[in-house]
Amino acid sequence: MAKQSMIAREHKREKLVAKYAAKRAALKEIIYDQEKPMEERFRATLKLAELPRNSSATRLHNRCQLTGRPHAYYRKLKVSRIMLRELGSFGQIPGLVKSSW
Repeated sequence: MAKQSMIAREHKREKLVAKYAAKRAALKEIIYDQEKPMEERFRATLKLAELPRNSSATRLHNRCQLTGRPHAYYRKLKVSRIMLRELGSFGQIPGLVKSSW
């Protein structure tokens, strides 16, 4: 099980990303538009830099939804390898057959 503080920090980042997503997208659209004057694009860059760093989607880290483990994460199932093995052993994942010999 991951530390509760790390899981809470990740949830906080997810909320910030959702809150500022539209604002970041609008600013990036201005920045990458070559038709706009350079001064306006520079002002948009400065405004983008003023936003919280944790509002960037690249700050998010995939975590297991059951344990919060950050490594060995299966995107399709949203669980870690350890929980995949456990759930597979109990037959709770449809189509997954755990081999043993």
